[in-house]
Amino acid sequence: MAQYRRKKNKDLTKKIAEERIVILLALAEDNFKTHPDRTKRYVGLARTISMRSRVRLTRDQKRRICKHCYSWLVPGNNCRIRLKGSTVLTACHVCGKMSYYPYYERPDAEKETEGQKELKRNTEAEIKVETKTGIEAEIKAGIEAKTEIETETEN
Repeated sequence: MAQYRRKKNKDLTKKIAEERIVILLALAEDNFKTHPDRTKRYVGLARTISMRSRVRLTRDQKRRICKHCYSWLVPGNNCRIRLKGSTVLTACHVCGKMSYYPYYERPDAEKETEGQKELKRNTEAEIKVETKTGIEAEIKAGIEAKTEIETETEN
């Protein structure tokens, strides 16, 4: 019973920590231009919460924080981002350090999921059915028009 409660509490603390990290980084984003010293504090708090509760920062969150001086990076203001071959170069203007990240196409971006393939097949089948019924309707209309013309010419 105690182990179940402990696990439940652990999950709850991790969830709360993730929420607080998101809130702190949103505050850092909002206050970057007006109060840059607060943003550094918010980033520091988010990092300590993530380390204490053993919650990992997401890839996007990690790439917005300088790995050397822990300042909040905003492209064009305090950092420079360049693409060099298959890497992304992020240069921090605060400490002057550079970070390199791999740059590659996501394989699942090119591949269609099964649901997308099925949807595509269904829409293609509907289009074929519509065109077949449309052609059949045109043929029937043409035959009916032809028979009407023939009956008129006979009379």
